[in-house]
Amino acid sequence: MTADRSHPFYAMHEHGFVRVATSTPRVRPADVAFNRDAVLAEARRAHDAHVDLLVFPELCLSSYAIDDLHLQSAMIEAVEAAIADVVKASADLSPVLLVGAALMRKGRLYNCALAIAGGRLLGAVPKSYLPNYREFYEKRWFASGKAIRGSTITVNGQEVPFGVDLVFASQVLPNFRFFAEICEDFWAPTPPSSLGAMAGATILCNLSASNIVIGKSDERHMLCRAQSARAVSAYVYCAAGHGESTTDLAWDGQGVIYELGDLLAESERFSLDPQLCVADVDCDRIVMDRVRVPTFNDAAELAGLPEETFRTVPFRHAPAGGDIGLTRPVGRFPFVPARADKLDADCYEAFNIQVDGLMRRIESTGARSLVIGISGGLDSTHALIVAAHACDRLGLPRTTIRGYTMPGFGTSDGTKSNAWKLMNAVGITAEEIDIRPAATTMLNDIGHDFADGKPVYDVTFENVQAGLRTDYLFRLASQHSGFVVGTGDLSELALGWCTYGVGDHMSHYAVNAGVPKTLIQYLIGWCARGDRFNASTEEILLAILATEISPELVPAGADGAIQSTEAKIGPYELNDFFLHHVMRFGQKPSKVAFLAWHAWREAGVGVWPAGFPEGKKNEYDLATIRSWLEKFLRRFFAFSQFKRSAIPNGPKVSSGGALSPRGDWRAPSDASAAVWLAELDARVP
Repeated sequence: MTADRSHPFYAMHEHGFVRVATSTPRVRPADVAFNRDAVLAEARRAHDAHVDLLVFPELCLSSYAIDDLHLQSAMIEAVEAAIADVVKASADLSPVLLVGAALMRKGRLYNCALAIAGGRLLGAVPKSYLPNYREFYEKRWFASGKAIRGSTITVNGQEVPFGVDLVFASQVLPNFRFFAEICEDFWAPTPPSSLGAMAGATILCNLSASNIVIGKSDERHMLCRAQSARAVSAYVYCAAGHGESTTDLAWDGQGVIYELGDLLAESERFSLDPQLCVADVDCDRIVMDRVRVPTFNDAAELAGLPEETFRTVPFRHAPAGGDIGLTRPVGRFPFVPARADKLDADCYEAFNIQVDGLMRRIESTGARSLVIGISGGLDSTHALIVAAHACDRLGLPRTTIRGYTMPGFGTSDGTKSNAWKLMNAVGITAEEIDIRPAATTMLNDIGHDFADGKPVYDVTFENVQAGLRTDYLFRLASQHSGFVVGTGDLSELALGWCTYGVGDHMSHYAVNAGVPKTLIQYLIGWCARGDRFNASTEEILLAILATEISPELVPAGADGAIQSTEAKIGPYELNDFFLHHVMRFGQKPSKVAFLAWHAWREAGVGVWPAGFPEGKKNEYDLATIRSWLEKFLRRFFAFSQFKRSAIPNGPKVSSGGALSPRGDWRAPSDASAAVWLAELDARVP
């Protein structure tokens, strides 16, 4: 079924995406015919690339740097004639075009952004803020449009909306609504696009000329990133490029596309060739984030509800149907630091959030010991190295940490050995308690078949062991005037993969509760590869990373195969992907599946986290993704909430969210998963 790409599932527009692009066509100063043809050539190229919205530079029909030539009547008339040609040609093009041109109105010349689609000039937006300092002299030629609202302008005999109060809204793609501002506008303390966003625009566009000087590219990035985050929007910026006059200035043709603070795409700068920078913007994600952030709506109310005063200009266009791919980065590991240049800083921050949380709990309780169950697995290993660093920071000996390895019926020699090596290498107080005698007694007391020698390894058999371990830890904490450091992670809380109450679900402080499994794996590797621990500790950390994830509650089979967590509940790398998109953005199951398919279908495509082992680069087909997503939805929505409703304290680590009922996630413990399962069944082949 996945081979049949005609299914609506494969069409990005079905999932709320809009394909946007910036274009820096080649221009010639004051050569309107040449510039018009260059604009149309790029528009046709964007049409072939299935672009929905194409943003050109400021004054691209005349070129920007022509100084007093802007005021020549012949130039003004030539530009208006060129607009007519572009409007006519747009009838056969799919993108909405945002073109820069100067227009006359009532004896004033305005620097405008023109919205053109389907053979119509939809409207014109004048520039609000005219730079008139250093190399800029725009007030010499243009009038400011900052106060123009509710007006019209006549262009080639057609009267169209004119003003800074225009939001252009697609009648074909819901949530595709854009607003235009021009260059200096977003250098202003209050950019017009802030009101445009509060009036309902999801995509904010900037037609810019913006000559280039050292450091200005970074400044543009900063402004675009900040505005897209602050205005909860996408921000599309397009600067003028090669061909503009270099009499006194130079131009780099920078195009960037941001969404909610994330860079989606950037053009090649200083290119001699026209640049088309394309990315798919998630308009549905933007709208849902606004729903979740009351601050955005409070600001809109304080601004007088711009949605009530702005004019909406509807338009129809012809978005491409079917599978046209997905042109945007989709991280395989949304919880793992992905910024190569900030990798060490991001890992340091994540690790020290946990360390700081634990330090504060040690100070507030006056604890004389930290009690941790050490299994030789990932979670307890990470909790231990966090605790060790907390002790170091507080000037406490690492022997303050009391680590207990508690072998049960399924404990392997390898993990038990790793547990001891780790405890000795870190230098903590280390002991061993064999829980099998106590577990056998309890199983016998409750009449379990295992006590009669039968190989019955059911949930009760597993929970008896998990419960005894936690029971021992709590009594040991009491005995040694300390508290139990929980080891369970965010992924396990999402899936309910923990024994409720007297089990690994409970502790005095859950230091890993905000850290998903994929991040724990990465942070352990980060600790091992740095100079944070001695060589023997680093060696054992790497050995633990290479160990199969298992609760080790069931004895190995006759073939030596151990109990596999991921064989039961699915690969953690997929579950963490599902969790991020469901918890942070409230995405529908079909969209989560669509994103997962694009992220995971080909191991050789896309970016992997720095240092990710080559042999662990997996890929998954849609059938596999759908199968595990269905299981995730059942566990997350219908099964696990009662455990999350009663979790101990623990620090939030990632902006992706946490599952504490006192923080990011509140839900009834007896909810149904029917809505999510039905949506998955209806929309994913």
